Amino acid sequence: MNGLARQIFGFIIVGGLSTVIDFIVLYLLHHQLDINYLLATGVAFAVATIFNYWASMTFIFESKFEAHEKKQEFSLFLILSLCGLVLTELLMYIAVDMLGSEVMIGKLFVTAFVMVFNFITRKVFIEGKTY
Repeated sequence: MNGLARQIFGFIIVGGLSTVIDFIVLYLLHHQLDINYLLATGVAFAVATIFNYWASMTFIFESKFEAHEKKQEFSLFLILSLCGLVLTELLMYIAVDMLGSEVMIGKLFVTAFVMVFNFITRKVFIEGKTY
């Protein structure tokens, strides 16, 4: 398995674990605690993003940043994640309020789309690679 294929496989594993965390937190907040689905989506996304940063930078991506630039790296990761959150919230609103999807079903489709967005943006902006 070449480097890019290995990286994509690792991203799928870490992304899968992050998604499980995201779905569990969303389910608990929305279905068990009756918190609005958009607020619950944001909180779940934040929890999953913290795990994803740690796992991605530990096991998947090779940072273009030096050790003393880790604050910049995290800030960039956070900005990209916030873009993913805005995209997630927008697509969740479309799926649930405009298309009438059940929250968890909508989240499944939205997650697949945003996962591709996250991989591409992290590859380009964290590693500085465009292949």
